[in-house]
Amino acid sequence: MITNNKTITVGFISLGCPKNTVDSEKMLALIAEAGFVVGADTGRADIVIINTCGFIQPAIDEANEIINQVIADKRKGKIKKIIVAGCLPERVKEELLEKFPKIDAVVCLGARDNIVNIIENMFSDPVPKFYESPADWVNKIQKDDGRLLINPSHWAYLRISEGCDRTCSFCTIPSIKGKFRSKPLNNIVAEANQLAEAGVVELSIIAQDSANWGKDLGEKNGLVKIIKELEKIEKLKWLRPMYLNPSGITNRLIETIAQSKKVVHYIDMPLQHINNQILNAMHRPDTHEKIAALIEKIRKAIPDVVLRTTVIVGFPGETEQQFKELADFIKQVRFDALGCFTFWPEPGTKAAELPNPIPQKIRNKRRDSLMLAQQKIVFEKNKALKGQIVECLIDENQPDGSAIARFYGQSPHIDSVCLIEGCTDKPGNFVKAKITGFAGYDLLAKRI
Repeated sequence: MITNNKTITVGFISLGCPKNTVDSEKMLALIAEAGFVVGADTGRADIVIINTCGFIQPAIDEANEIINQVIADKRKGKIKKIIVAGCLPERVKEELLEKFPKIDAVVCLGARDNIVNIIENMFSDPVPKFYESPADWVNKIQKDDGRLLINPSHWAYLRISEGCDRTCSFCTIPSIKGKFRSKPLNNIVAEANQLAEAGVVELSIIAQDSANWGKDLGEKNGLVKIIKELEKIEKLKWLRPMYLNPSGITNRLIETIAQSKKVVHYIDMPLQHINNQILNAMHRPDTHEKIAALIEKIRKAIPDVVLRTTVIVGFPGETEQQFKELADFIKQVRFDALGCFTFWPEPGTKAAELPNPIPQKIRNKRRDSLMLAQQKIVFEKNKALKGQIVECLIDENQPDGSAIARFYGQSPHIDSVCLIEGCTDKPGNFVKAKITGFAGYDLLAKRI
């Protein structure tokens, strides 16, 4: 057992989505509270923890690459112990130890809060190597309070639920995260208050399906209820609900966003596709007609709304005509931001067993074609913004006296930024800036 935690250095590598970031921040806080030295160089720490994503093959490939890099440092004697945590262990479990025998511990999602004991076990004899999620983990949701924030201290993620009950044929999330379960409202508000007291002014509200919060608790319009409570926290200035599936966006939610003084006019709405046959094969409840009507309704109620979406191309059986329908829809709707992914036949999903797979070369070609079309749309929109005055949240100061910032239509980490000249305001402050141009996806602006 460890006799002096203060002499043990811990390096941390966080991969994957915002939900993973929350788990990383919670583990870091627990480790720091136990007296370990956190934030060490991951190439020279006593213990390196890799919090992984296992959603799709590219994420698994990234995790495997990082694991191999850390193992190489261990062989050179630069680090002593390696812990791999997160979604990848939850998905493949003890297979990780078979593939990477140099890993010292594999930690599944439900064992997250035992990270301190797991670290201490690294120096015991014998060393336990596999920490599985408790059997009842899929019926519970962990608290995320007391986190040690990885990102700038003025914005943070607020997780409101875990798991997913949808049956999308391409998705591994239900098998990794378990069934949908909402975090109790009092816990959500307590965590939000804690973050606000620590200096957070912007909250990104996250979940696998944020608009569904409360369904398992008998709540209707649950996200609206959360928003109403968070609006009462004076120190919070921007609330940004993320991951709003179309079928969960109600008239009440649209009205609430339109009227709120704190919810930014930004809607992140993953569509995945627009062709009805493909949507049906994906087991999505939406249709082309419903989605088009919803977007029209949103834009009518919130004229200055910024719309972001994600789509998948190359789904099994996707014809050229079905792809063209998606491309034409994107050109017609003109989303402000769009992410495009090629289909990956993930083992264990129903879509992986479908006939008529699309060759990877064609998948990549379709993705590149969509992203070029979207790039043209964004550049045209950026050009039209010239001369407008926007309120920006400062994220980072630059040595040349400029600042990296965001207006309400730019979500942290996934969207573009505003580059403001003549701005030395501190991160976390809001400033007015006039847009003077753009450089690629980023906006150029001048402090007023």
